[in-house]
This record gives sequence, structure tokens and C-alpha cells, in this order.
Amino acid sequence: MGLIGTIVVGLIAGWLAGKIMKGSGYGVLMDILLGIAGGIIGRFVLGSFGLYHGGGLIMSIVVATLGAVILVWFVRMLKRA
Repeated sequence: MGLIGTIVVGLIAGWLAGKIMKGSGYGVLMDILLGIAGGIIGRFVLGSFGLYHGGGLIMSIVVATLGAVILVWFVRMLKRA
């Protein structure tokens, strides 16, 4: 997936993570960054369990969203501490 595809997946995943976590949101740029970082985290976590070996656009969005949710949850836990 190229740079444009990565940004689109990151945007969608960041937006979905914001809806799932029911926060006030972080803005478009931060949603993209959260989605991209979430994709990296999601691939690592699911790959560690042998559940992700690559896939199409939909699977990339699902994995990036899962990773972004984990990342948002972690950041919120750090803010509380």
C-alpha cells in the first residue's frame, strides 16, 4: 500500500477509533496519525498471535482501528496517572 493508501486507512481508522472510544476527538491530523500508529500496533499485536498475515483494504482498516483503539486507551490511562 502506498503513502496515499496509508493516509486514507489511517484517517478512517483514527475516525473509527474516536467513535468507538467516545471521546471528544483529536482533530483530523491527529486522527490520521493515531490511525497510522494504530496500524503498526495492530499489525504487531495480531501478528504476534498469528492472526494477521496481511490482507486487503478492509482488513487493514480493521487492524488499524483495533490498534488505534488500543493506543487511545493507553494514552487515556497515562493521562489519568
